[in-house]
Amino acid sequence: MIVVTRLNGSRFHVNALLIETVEEMPDTLITLTTGKKFIVVESSSDVIRAIRNYLRSIGVLAAVTSPADTQSGGATS
Repeated sequence: MIVVTRLNGSRFHVNALLIETVEEMPDTLITLTTGKKFIVVESSSDVIRAIRNYLRSIGVLAAVTSPADTQSGGATS
């Protein structure tokens, strides 16, 4: 799970494994595989960084990236 903030300031947790897309338009829109959508105040790069950190913490990111990929801390598109 990752923590994000709604536009009204309330924080909530999202299952990072269900995130299908993260878009900036100009607010950040998170779309889940279920079709549910959330608008959050975090930038898309912050959300992607949180997803990568979560995947790394459960051992998934290391299994799908090369050592060179894990060196970069920023988001890629």
